[in-house]
Amino acid sequence: MRYWTLDEATAALPHVREAVGRIRELVEAMQSSAEPNHAQPSGNGQVPGTRSERSAELETLVGELTDQGIVVRDPARGLIDFPAQSPSGREYLLCWLDGEDAIDWWHWPDAGFAGRTPLTSPPE
Repeated sequence: MRYWTLDEATAALPHVREAVGRIRELVEAMQSSAEPNHAQPSGNGQVPGTRSERSAELETLVGELTDQGIVVRDPARGLIDFPAQSPSGREYLLCWLDGEDAIDWWHWPDAGFAGRTPLTSPPE
């Protein structure tokens, strides 16, 4: 398991923000679309934007973040966690929600989103 420092997570945030934005677009399109899983091919035989294509892109984007050691908690809301380790060696999570300017929150793994604590009160 990879542990992130705040500096590393902050440096990754522009890429994460872009990926999460696209993930949220895909989730929204899939939830709001009444389109069947098949569509009429365009003139070139490609079917852009089908549900299966969106699902594949979503899976790829989530997989890329996961492969980097980033936890995608809620794709629809854009909730992301970066596993980190406190000075005492205890695991905690740096928490970011799409729309936030920076990573300003953390929580213990068992506390979840409700246990978010500002980084001004760091874990020990």
